Amino acid sequence: MVTRIVKTSITKAELSELAKECYGDMVKAVVDVAQGIMAVGGEMHADLETLLTEEEHSKREDTWGINIYPAKSREEWVEFDSMVNLKPHFGNRSRDVENEEIREKIMAIVQKLVAD
Repeated sequence: MVTRIVKTSITKAELSELAKECYGDMVKAVVDVAQGIMAVGGEMHADLETLLTEEEHSKREDTWGINIYPAKSREEWVEFDSMVNLKPHFGNRSRDVENEEIREKIMAIVQKLVAD
């Protein structure tokens, strides 16, 4: 399975191709809110988080797992659901991203990095 670190941009068409490799209509992603980058593709959020940690020196408290549905509208294409989001030490006690400020940062990064 192909994984990729996105620092500048990726198209919705490229995300759709990554989605087809594993889940059909959805691609997993992990966003580093401190660096404004994300890793996409693959089977598990944990693998993407590891990729960001090893290659980009991301910190656990800055990485958040999401699912992107490229065929949906931009208002509904991101799902905040990942095991990597369980971070009780950092105040997040569920698979969701509970902090609204972090959600907004994630959405801004995704909007910036994903081109139509």
